[in-house]
Amino acid sequence: MRRGKLRIHLGSAPGVGKTYAMLAEAHRRVERGTDCVVGFVEHHHRPRTEVMLHGLDVVARRELAHRGSVFTEMDVDAVLARRPAVALVDELAHTNVPGSRNTKRWQDVEELLRAGIDVVTTLNIQHLESLGDVVESITGVRQRETVPDEVVRRADQIELVDMDPQALRRRMAHGNIYRPDKVDAALSNHFRPGNLTALRELALLWVADHVDEYLRQYRGEHDIRSTWQARERIVVGLTGGPEGHTLIRRAARLAEKGAGGEVLAVYVSAGDGLSAASPKELAVQRTLVEGLGGTFHHVIGEDVPHALLEFARGVNATQIVLGVSRRRPWQYVLGRGVSATVAVESGPDIDVHLVTHDAVAKGRGLPVARGARLGRSRVTWGWLTGIAGPAALALLLHEAGPELGLANDMLLFLTFTVAAALLGGLLPALASAAFGSLLLNYFFTPPLYRLTVSDPRNIVAISIFVGVAVSVASVVDLAARRTHQAARLRAESEILSFLAGSVLRGESSLDALLERLRETFAMRSVALLERAGETEPWSTAAAVGAHPAGRPEDADVDLPVGEHLALALTGRVLPAEDRRVLGAFGAQAAVVLDRQRLVDEAGRARELAEGNRIRTALLAAVSHDLRTPLAGIKASVTSLRSADVEWSEDDRAALLAGVEEGADRLDALIGNLLDMSRLNTGAVVPLIRETDLDEVVPMALRGVPEDSVELDIPETLPMVAVDRGLLERVVANVVENAVKYSPGGEPVLVSASSLLGRVELRVVDRGPGVPEEAKERIFEPFQRHGDAPRGAGVGLGLAVARGFAEAIGGTLTTEDTPGGGLTMVLSLPTARPAAPVRPGPSR
Repeated sequence: MRRGKLRIHLGSAPGVGKTYAMLAEAHRRVERGTDCVVGFVEHHHRPRTEVMLHGLDVVARRELAHRGSVFTEMDVDAVLARRPAVALVDELAHTNVPGSRNTKRWQDVEELLRAGIDVVTTLNIQHLESLGDVVESITGVRQRETVPDEVVRRADQIELVDMDPQALRRRMAHGNIYRPDKVDAALSNHFRPGNLTALRELALLWVADHVDEYLRQYRGEHDIRSTWQARERIVVGLTGGPEGHTLIRRAARLAEKGAGGEVLAVYVSAGDGLSAASPKELAVQRTLVEGLGGTFHHVIGEDVPHALLEFARGVNATQIVLGVSRRRPWQYVLGRGVSATVAVESGPDIDVHLVTHDAVAKGRGLPVARGARLGRSRVTWGWLTGIAGPAALALLLHEAGPELGLANDMLLFLTFTVAAALLGGLLPALASAAFGSLLLNYFFTPPLYRLTVSDPRNIVAISIFVGVAVSVASVVDLAARRTHQAARLRAESEILSFLAGSVLRGESSLDALLERLRETFAMRSVALLERAGETEPWSTAAAVGAHPAGRPEDADVDLPVGEHLALALTGRVLPAEDRRVLGAFGAQAAVVLDRQRLVDEAGRARELAEGNRIRTALLAAVSHDLRTPLAGIKASVTSLRSADVEWSEDDRAALLAGVEEGADRLDALIGNLLDMSRLNTGAVVPLIRETDLDEVVPMALRGVPEDSVELDIPETLPMVAVDRGLLERVVANVVENAVKYSPGGEPVLVSASSLLGRVELRVVDRGPGVPEEAKERIFEPFQRHGDAPRGAGVGLGLAVARGFAEAIGGTLTTEDTPGGGLTMVLSLPTARPAAPVRPGPSR
């Protein structure tokens, strides 16, 4: 029996239209004459989805009792008995009620597929098992109902049902997804714009990877070697030379011209893993390509053009970017070079771009040879083994040893030559070979005890011995130096990779960098010195370790960094080959020092500019907004004191009310000015303690009319760790601002909910709203948005509210209210539960 086919409608969130799309597909199949039944579809009382069920054959559900309630699940036995061609099964990740045939609905679907029934189903991206941690970090909710990735990847068809996050929120606000009483909570939690955008991107990327995987599988099954230009993949061939930066940037520009372009930088090294390329240059180029959104790959291959083309065809690349050869003209006699070979052998399916650069025809250069740092003791043992060993062996064989023959004697002497090469390098091995050949000639080659050889065969044997000894010594010494070179290059590349990574991450701690330098070279102290001019004294910009040097001449190692900076290290003298890495540390230290000073200067400049702006705004506020209530108070008092007019009791009461209203307004304005001053001077010291939100919020609403605010504060909310007085001021300022802009008859909604260790208080108004570009500006001091009338305030209410919110560890942000208006979101930290008190020992 054939296995049924599985079709999945995959969406990023509830409400994007998966079930509707599945039912539309069912109607299309029924119209074509396909036997299609509804095994289980949940319409959630959505009218448009419910209408789509009309005209479809629905299999009755199975009723199950659980904990005193009756639930319905798909009747798998009934669907199997009905044996339709296609079955519709909604919500693949659903967990069945205990007592069902299977624990999970996807297991029910597997049974239908094994029975030869095609299944059309729905699934949200957050229910994939492998994405559980990612989804939790986005939404703050751990998904308990999941489907193994393997089940989804085995699907014959996966169709993405997509919708723009803002359109989905509008659909939610119109009541087309959840009931009206659940809309606000959903929009405040799972259906936030950021959540929906992240889940949408997750779904798009997962489907794209699935399509890419299927394409690779199809090409492999059909042995397709040519490139299919489904998306632009640009391979950049790097040599570790200076032209790499130009090639990477050119490839990035090519990728930007096509949608979904991808850049893959490739460095091909020899099969032994050793390379003449600069590890520093490769590390910098790797950082560059990754910073531009590409990837870096290291490929090993003896034939560079062949390895490069194999990599390009393996990743289905459409273009290869190479630099014009750095070979000198005479070097083309040895071959046409990598670039020309790749261009000739790439075929018609891969375009090859040859990019000119500054290093064209200037030669590739040779690697710098570096001897092995074996140490004095190893070299000494090498000389002792190479000289004393053959002497002792000659004495032993001549005096007490049996007659072994010239060939065996030569092998024994060769052993000491190899040992000398392993211990002391090439020179002790060459000396051992020469000394051993003399001993063989003198003691074991007729005529004995003379440095002459009578038998020509012995002359050949000794010559071969010398040749083999020198060859073996050279190979052993070369292998030792190569091993040391590889280890050193690896260590240097790790250090340079760390430095490049610190630049990319924007790390700016100079002390941490100098401490890393001290640990890398095992120094006692490291200091970064600077001076203003050539004749000025040195000063210490930063230092770590004990007793750092105050001048370069007092250090064991000093390295100039630019014109007026120097690194001074104490502890030991470093070899010359370490100065390259030391130079990289010095350059990074100079960059970090400049960055710190620029940040400090920018901060001071911002403070001065902010101070000037605040002073200017304060003068404007004092000149107008503060004088307005004062003018009203003075006019009312002058009228009351006038002896020319006989005021009635009503007139007198009205004038006194005007005085009181002006005094209240003046008190509020001065209070906000004082609060802003406290915030600017850092004089706000919050007293953090556990507080119930439903106790503070009502107290903050005393300054607004009773019917202007609607409260929705659940009693089950966790306690928050805040300063009660500051929180009350934050809520009061935010609510007063919302009431000011709300239209008449539309109360402001104040609701609260908890999420991921935070409590969110949302103040929702139905006013004109705020444009996106002005949402941050309204929190700046002395800013009033739109057509707020003069005299309505100095524009400090929201600035003070945000300052106090941050002082108590919270945040104050804005969101658009669905349907129009502005929502202020105050996020507060929940109080940590008290640690259990352990009983002490009894006495």
